[in-house]
Amino acid sequence: MKVLVCNVGSTSLKFKLFDMPEEKVLIESKVEGISENTPASFSYKDCNGYKASSSDICIRSYSEGIKLFLHHVLEESEGIINDILEIECVCFKTVISDGYYGTHELTPEVIAAMVDFIPISPAHNPPYLAAIEEFKQIIPTARLVASFETDFHKTIPQSRTTYGIPYKWTHEYGLKKLGFHGASHSFIAAHLRDEYGETDKIVSAHLGGSSSLCAIDNSESVDVSFGFSNQSGCIHAQRVGDVDPAIIEYMMDYKGYSFKDVMRTLSSAGGIYGISDGIADFRELTEAMEAGNEKAKLAFDVFIHDVIKYTGIFYMEMKGLNSFVFTGGIGERSAIARAAICKELAFLGVEIDEKLNAENALIISTPESAVKVYVIPANEEIMVARKSYKCLTEQ
Repeated sequence: MKVLVCNVGSTSLKFKLFDMPEEKVLIESKVEGISENTPASFSYKDCNGYKASSSDICIRSYSEGIKLFLHHVLEESEGIINDILEIECVCFKTVISDGYYGTHELTPEVIAAMVDFIPISPAHNPPYLAAIEEFKQIIPTARLVASFETDFHKTIPQSRTTYGIPYKWTHEYGLKKLGFHGASHSFIAAHLRDEYGETDKIVSAHLGGSSSLCAIDNSESVDVSFGFSNQSGCIHAQRVGDVDPAIIEYMMDYKGYSFKDVMRTLSSAGGIYGISDGIADFRELTEAMEAGNEKAKLAFDVFIHDVIKYTGIFYMEMKGLNSFVFTGGIGERSAIARAAICKELAFLGVEIDEKLNAENALIISTPESAVKVYVIPANEEIMVARKSYKCLTEQ
């Protein structure tokens, strides 16, 4: 079965076409910078060795990005796929919906549940809904599947997902910790189990524009830094992370902000961007910090503190720590962030090799380290493909 995974970002599209269940990657592609006003880039490669890339092009919508990708599929990858209808399944790394937390075929009910939760995930649900509608039109014979980011976290104990709110709110309205980045964290859990035989007392740190930590025991999620929405947990590039809810009321009642203004600020001008006073890119942040920018240094320190805080919580919950995994854009590429985090974790016996860390090596801990420290590139798409294939073939 040819299964196409579509990973939709706020201004990007990532595609991977798999031959399942063999899990052979046939085609990979990426569109970045989707906007009416800014230049975009496009990259494409297939298993026959064909590669293409372009930059400073105009891709104004998700529809244009999807059509550009499918044009290359049909025109450049001859022999891999000869008819677009050969794609039997298009699956999406969806974020959240009202009442659907696992992997589900995209029925009208599931789509409606995603629409209902647009206010909870305003940066993610609308782009996914747009991409879903586009594929419904372009490949009408394909079965569409949503693999929600909350899926992996269904194993977290109830005592860790329940907020101190009225019982009715939790059980009638579904207000509880749901967790996100499930595709990334579940890949780390499966990879450590299958490649290294490690299953217990693991912290997976997906650090990037959106950041989260997950506690993994028996290869299952037992806690996560995200809560009910992806506005929570660690500070993110532009989202606030954990915040006292009284701040919202204060800004409205005493400073004249509307509810929409407050929420828009917390979700798009908060986090690293807010603290640093205008820097969202982590590489730019570290450059500014090294140049003496005090606000950039403060944003960096808060980010590191949040990672350490959740690691400490998970250490206590799992009663130990065997492995710590860096993944995501910052986790995979920022040696300075990894060094700062591991320095703070030295009291747990964490020790890293500076040379290996600078090289972004797979294992950066020393042989003497009490905790094994990995740098593992995220592979969310394979987890989405596996779950979607299972969803369709085991019905």
